Amino acid sequence: MRLQAGPPDAGARLDAFLAEPLGSRSRAQRLIDEGAVTVDGRVVAKRHKLAEGEVVEVQLRDVVPPQDVAANVDYDVPYEDEHLLVVDKPAGVVVHPARGHQTGTLAQALAGVAEGGEDAWRAGIVHRLDRDTSGLLVVAKTEAVHAALKDALQRREVTREYLALVEGRPPARTGTIDAPIGRDRRVRTRMSTDTDEPRHAVTHFEIAEAL
Repeated sequence: MRLQAGPPDAGARLDAFLAEPLGSRSRAQRLIDEGAVTVDGRVVAKRHKLAEGEVVEVQLRDVVPPQDVAANVDYDVPYEDEHLLVVDKPAGVVVHPARGHQTGTLAQALAGVAEGGEDAWRAGIVHRLDRDTSGLLVVAKTEAVHAALKDALQRREVTREYLALVEGRPPARTGTIDAPIGRDRRVRTRMSTDTDEPRHAVTHFEIAEAL
């Protein structure tokens, strides 16, 4: 998709400009975050203010709807009821289709099982885990539950815990890291504190075992 900003678009945020042609602002933001959108050939932040004449290109082929591509992904379901299911994602499995990972994703495997609301291709998944991270994902079966889970995450009513093997040793066995993070300025697939899009992030840690 190739679009050019006209006089009425000058000063508009990039994600707002793309909301209508892409169907929703959330989808536009996701594609921008994944680096699938360029302005005059450059990857920019979603809050980028457009200037008249700038050319916006969107690589829609990089996001493949799960219902269009069959996926054979092995995963366990430790819990399920009429509203949701909990999926145990194996390490090495990508959650959503994106650049470089158009097939074999968990979202594609869940197509027809779960409901993603306006983002139907997301198959009810409201949060994600990195490809090399294993763990539990809560997946909605209905649009109403999908919306409720998204709201709960946004209100920070959900606690997420991770067990990680890290290099180095903190000065204390427990502590808190309070530092905004976002897409890295240079490596868009990496999250870091060196970002133009900082988001509030707090991590409480405890050393389980020192090796």
